[in-house]
Amino acid sequence: MYESVSYTIDNSIGIIILQNPPVNALNHSVRKGIKKALSEAIKNNSVKAILITGSGNKFSAGADIKEFGNHSESPNLPEICNLIESSCKPVIAFLNGIAFGGGFEIVLAAHFRIAIQSAKISLPEIHLGLLPGSGGTQRMPRITGVEYALDMMLKGSPVPMENAYSVGLIDQIIDDENSQQSSINYVKEVISNKYEIIRTSERSEGLKDENKNRNALEKNFNDLKKNAKGLFAPFKILECIEKSISVPFKDGLEFERETFKNCLNSTQSKGLIHAFFAERNSKKIPEVINTSPRNLEKIAVIGGGTMGSGIAVAALDAGMEVLMIERDHEGLSKGRKNVEDVYNRHIKKGRISLETKDKVLERYFSSVDFNDISSADIVIEAVFEDMEVKKEVFKIIDQEARDGAVLASNTSYLNIDEIASSTSRPNDVLGLHFFSPANIMKLLEIVVPNRVSNDAVATGFALAVKMGKIPVRAGNSEGFIGNRILRTYSNAASYLMEDGASPYEIDTAVREFGYPIGPFQMLDLAGGDIGWANRKRLSESRDSLERYVHIADRLCERGWFGQKTGRGFYIYKDGSRTGIEDKEVLKIIDEERSKKNIKPRKFNNKEIMRRYISAMVNEGSKVLQDKVALRPSDIDVTKLFGYAFPKYRGGPMKYADMYGINNILRDIQEFAEDDPFFWNPSDLLKDLVKHSKNFDNLNI
Repeated sequence: MYESVSYTIDNSIGIIILQNPPVNALNHSVRKGIKKALSEAIKNNSVKAILITGSGNKFSAGADIKEFGNHSESPNLPEICNLIESSCKPVIAFLNGIAFGGGFEIVLAAHFRIAIQSAKISLPEIHLGLLPGSGGTQRMPRITGVEYALDMMLKGSPVPMENAYSVGLIDQIIDDENSQQSSINYVKEVISNKYEIIRTSERSEGLKDENKNRNALEKNFNDLKKNAKGLFAPFKILECIEKSISVPFKDGLEFERETFKNCLNSTQSKGLIHAFFAERNSKKIPEVINTSPRNLEKIAVIGGGTMGSGIAVAALDAGMEVLMIERDHEGLSKGRKNVEDVYNRHIKKGRISLETKDKVLERYFSSVDFNDISSADIVIEAVFEDMEVKKEVFKIIDQEARDGAVLASNTSYLNIDEIASSTSRPNDVLGLHFFSPANIMKLLEIVVPNRVSNDAVATGFALAVKMGKIPVRAGNSEGFIGNRILRTYSNAASYLMEDGASPYEIDTAVREFGYPIGPFQMLDLAGGDIGWANRKRLSESRDSLERYVHIADRLCERGWFGQKTGRGFYIYKDGSRTGIEDKEVLKIIDEERSKKNIKPRKFNNKEIMRRYISAMVNEGSKVLQDKVALRPSDIDVTKLFGYAFPKYRGGPMKYADMYGINNILRDIQEFAEDDPFFWNPSDLLKDLVKHSKNFDNLNI
């Protein structure tokens, strides 16, 4: 038998064990092994029943994503599922742990299903722009009905065994202890009692209530039209499920397979699969190779504002002991309130109990005395975004933190090397750019200055993993990866606005592209005063050739900072989070255009997005060229998880590859006819086009 599948006979039971660690992925070798084992078991007259399970504590996490491009290689997973179901001998699937995706489709094809209490099932293909393509959309509704099947496939979330048992997906739950022997006993029961083989394709209990099934299809279709606009796979799942109740099983399988291939070949699936691997690759950096992180149990956070409190909550949720430092007791009270408010909201929504909150806060301490940070393993400064303020704070941290502690600055733009220079131990200093709210946002940019040690960087990555964050390594550059690129495409949006597109038209185009909100809505959400302060900070270093748009400044001069003041680019009535368009803003824009003798022109959504994305990709290319990002996929991860770039488009660099980087370059050169300073194509972009390469060629 193949190494990735074992086959043994125990009395009259043929036992097939998937053994492809760490998750028993169903790669080609595993599929061949299953087919060969099934064939031997069926031919052997002494074998009365077949048990399929997984090694370790997992059944199977599903298909090997790296093989998705070879979906026609025989035997493919649909063949394996059909072989299992057509067996003349009873096949029992024993879920000794998770059975996800294709793993659960194998389970559905079996004649009997047993599982340990702690096992979980899911069909998560939708997260990759796909659908269950090995019979899942046809078999599952026959057991559960349409409503449950759609809920499971459209959410893609794990389902506990009690739930699965209640709808008939699992025949029996067995105790985790002695589960191997219990599974054998169950198979013996099937043999001795001569249980009738009931193939899932022949079951019909889920199909009996046709009105309920049709209503579920209609309701989900209407929901998807509202909430999944522009997405491909959710609607294809709906189409496949509909076939399960309207055509013969064989026809449904054929339709499902063709639809799966269409999904797999779609740009959306390519984008989502790229995002899947990009997220995992972001952790692979040179500093952590053969390097162990330092100890990480106690954290000190300097500053109890919105960001500092969010970091404190993220650390508490990670099980760490947290010390918050503020300059006075009023600041400490506000900081504690900010932290408690998060947990109070969890209590209100039924996520945790009051007892859980109290237990968590037993690890929370606060002080106005910097001496107290001496026991912390890592100290994170989260004070006002001002270089001199941060340097003064780091001088104090340097004096009070213990030897070997990692010293980190939470900054969005500032030079970490300059901050580190205010200490006697720059080898301990790095940047940790959390995104607000820090306890929710997944991205963490880990900024690597010139003199930091590898183990300090490794500690930053370890902290990210501990907090459940997605870490990205960034070089020390103004704005690092995310905000450096943000500044460029924000400028492109401002130029579009001054040239004739209203902020509301630009926001609409960006939302139509797949973002949850547009750039001017985001400015209002973040607070216009923040960007204003940064623009003033950079004013002296701004190149005289750079075009500057004053419109946002004019709003800030009026005190219109966005949602927090009730007015920005939009008007927010009575504390509403949803803004309405403001005619006075349009008047200010017209006045600014008149000052520069700009005759406004019309832009459609496609024209807006050509400029918006080209600016993003060109600056991303310069970020790579300057070695601020290790690889293009790290830029994609940054924009996906920190800036809400639509995930199904893979990130800006992946999108550029799919759009064609030669087309990106052509667009930039076209725009450069009006503004050669801003639309200056990067040397890297030109070199890639010249040599017929793309950004994916640079992913390592």
